[in-house]
Amino acid sequence: MARRTKEEAQETRNRILDAAEHVFFEKGVSRSSLADIAQAAGVTRGAIYWHFENKGDVFTAMFDRVILPLDEMKAATVDPDESDPLGRIKDLCTLCLRDTATDARRRRVFEILFLKCEFVEEMGPVMARHQGNMREGLMRIEEGLRNAMSKGQLPADLDAPRAARVLHSFITGALRDMAILPDMFDVAHNAEQHVEAMLDALRHSPALRVVPAAKG
Repeated sequence: MARRTKEEAQETRNRILDAAEHVFFEKGVSRSSLADIAQAAGVTRGAIYWHFENKGDVFTAMFDRVILPLDEMKAATVDPDESDPLGRIKDLCTLCLRDTATDARRRRVFEILFLKCEFVEEMGPVMARHQGNMREGLMRIEEGLRNAMSKGQLPADLDAPRAARVLHSFITGALRDMAILPDMFDVAHNAEQHVEAMLDALRHSPALRVVPAAKG
């Protein structure tokens, strides 16, 4: 009985998140209320508060559903025992772009993030968490790049922090561009080529090399 109750609770939680995804997409986050989400989910506002503290908490859980499945692959990029960390970075970036282009849920969620979310006062904690996730993501990318450098897959003098920011900007920019001009960014078929072009820049761009300190 307890197991069934737990399953029912999880089913209700998922239904709330499904409803929030569609409500946020149609109305925008700032114009959506918990009452709107409750109505779309077919539950009471009390049911929402049983699972979530507020609208920002709902938004965060909705976003986490499409991000968490990538965590295992992220871990592989920084594993010192991984023989091909650059290949895992390529796989991760390609999967992120391709899945966003082909999976309706991921595409909706990123459109909400980039086009339909205003980080106004009530979303302040969400913005703070998003900033924290970005910092953590940049550190993880840098760690993965250093892993690839240690395996001789990237130049030993690569400026890893700068390269991490460039790679992160490429991925987030591509995701945003897909949301704004989906007809001009056929990433579903060309994701691997886009990512390989970015990795070529890391391998060969003089602008991404550590500048030796001037001798005084």
